[in-house]
Amino acid sequence: MQFIKSNTRIDFLGKRKLALALSGLMLVVSLAFLVMRGLNFGIDFTGGTLVEVQFKQAPDIADVRQAIKPKGYAQAVIQTFGSPTEILIRVQNKPGEDSSTISTHILEALTSAFGDKQVEMRRVEFVGPQVGHELARAGILAVLIAMGAILIYVTFRFELRFALGADAALLHDITIVLGVFAITGKEFNLPVVAALLTVIGYSLNDTIVVFDRIRENIAANRKKKQPDSETVVVNASVNQTLSRTLMTSFTTLLVVIALFFLGGEVIHNFALALLTGIIVGTYSSIYIASPVMLSLHGRFGGSEEEIKDLEAKP
Repeated sequence: MQFIKSNTRIDFLGKRKLALALSGLMLVVSLAFLVMRGLNFGIDFTGGTLVEVQFKQAPDIADVRQAIKPKGYAQAVIQTFGSPTEILIRVQNKPGEDSSTISTHILEALTSAFGDKQVEMRRVEFVGPQVGHELARAGILAVLIAMGAILIYVTFRFELRFALGADAALLHDITIVLGVFAITGKEFNLPVVAALLTVIGYSLNDTIVVFDRIRENIAANRKKKQPDSETVVVNASVNQTLSRTLMTSFTTLLVVIALFFLGGEVIHNFALALLTGIIVGTYSSIYIASPVMLSLHGRFGGSEEEIKDLEAKP
């Protein structure tokens, strides 16, 4: 099934200056909000109070969240523990609020909603911020390791300038996703870190598909009596992969949109990160990775000898 004709000739690279200006604006806004407002880190990073309660009958997680929401704990992390009747509730401590006060408020809310004899408090623990700092470092380290591995892989498979183009696109995508969370004030937690790593993989996959076609077309172009410019080759490659890029993004977005609107509070922010990342990642594979790679022509690859090496790679 093909919704876009194979002979499409959209001048993507002719619009690269406009696209780079748009990207620059998005990056400036994202960085400005990240610096001025910062991220709204969740309990995974900031620490807080963990409350374990035992129900007589297994409750619906949505009903538990609705019960404690009026107490100011709408952003609590709620999950089952061991059995469907054991519930763990993790909340951030507000200024001047200790763990005993939080547990009292939660127990009052739950007994009011489910009945006095239906809920029993099992334990209350304080999760210190030191744990959050370790998780934050681990999350940042995971992203940096992923990007370093990508740089090495793409350099080995293509050339250094291709790798720099791919990493430029990934930095672009991650910064904008983080900017969206800074602008909206949505909670940034470990599931969002997982979403960022997913976005890195998704964006890289799109970029590699385009780069593969560019490599094939460079090899074919070198055999012509009057070779086209590299700009023409790259533009043709983006057009040839456009149908695959858009169809993959569209089908993925259908699932993510369903998760965003129907998945519930627990994965709402995870879905938001994926939704933003897929849209921006599709855009960057066309307007960031390839133009950056093309702008480095003759600096980190692109000479006649290096192109011959590129043609020889599998």
